[in-house]
Amino acid sequence: MRRPKFRKPPNYAAHALKRPIVLVGLMGAGKSSIGRLLAARLNLEFKDADTEIESAAHASIDELFEAHGEDAFRSGERRVIARLLAGPTRVVATGGGAFMDRDTRRRIKNSAHSVWLKANLETLLKRVSRRGGRPLLKNKDPRGVMEALMTKRDPVYSQADIIIETSEIPPAEVADQVIKALENHLGVGPLAAPKGSAKPHSKTTGTQGRGKSAATRLNNSAKPAKQLRPGGQNKHGGARPANDQQAKPHTAIAAETGNGSNPENDDGI
Repeated sequence: MRRPKFRKPPNYAAHALKRPIVLVGLMGAGKSSIGRLLAARLNLEFKDADTEIESAAHASIDELFEAHGEDAFRSGERRVIARLLAGPTRVVATGGGAFMDRDTRRRIKNSAHSVWLKANLETLLKRVSRRGGRPLLKNKDPRGVMEALMTKRDPVYSQADIIIETSEIPPAEVADQVIKALENHLGVGPLAAPKGSAKPHSKTTGTQGRGKSAATRLNNSAKPAKQLRPGGQNKHGGARPANDQQAKPHTAIAAETGNGSNPENDDGI
């Protein structure tokens, strides 16, 4: 007797969303940490745009700014985000200046659900002081820089589909607020399983439906994950209707084109 083939159940969140979720906001707003939690709750892939840029350019963000300047960096950032938006439904955390680029902003508006993670000045300053790698703050007065950035960027961030306040709120709670806001924005049912219920394995693990032993074997044999760099309403205040090889040194941003073995990382940065 032939055993029926196991079919993976569809990911309801991916089916309902149909587009990536893009997190925008100033440095220190929690886009990466909240993005990872959000992706885990929705059983989606998470991508950090800054990490993808560094991988494509074989250099840190700080090094790219120093060697090539902000304009060249933004050009590469634009290409990376375009590639991430063209991929499967996922959660994407963007750099603080990405949404300021007109082309990138238009692409996000047309191809994704945008969420502004908003925080007050004191919260942002406390968070950015915890680690370096912030080119715009290097050798400058952080408070003065952040105040100027908020004045310039907040009106543009406010064009996002959804606005979530993150000041002094635990990241896990913010992630839940984002999910609820997306449900209201799209007019769909629960996007995530209730907390405490059994969660499906991520589709990238290949363990769904194979039982605990298969998952354990795969987890034990998997390589360690690469370390990533380090409540819910729409902007109108209510629900919106549905409508490890050693990295080679970088020479010039435009010269780094990738080797073609991974089209998802071939951004020409």
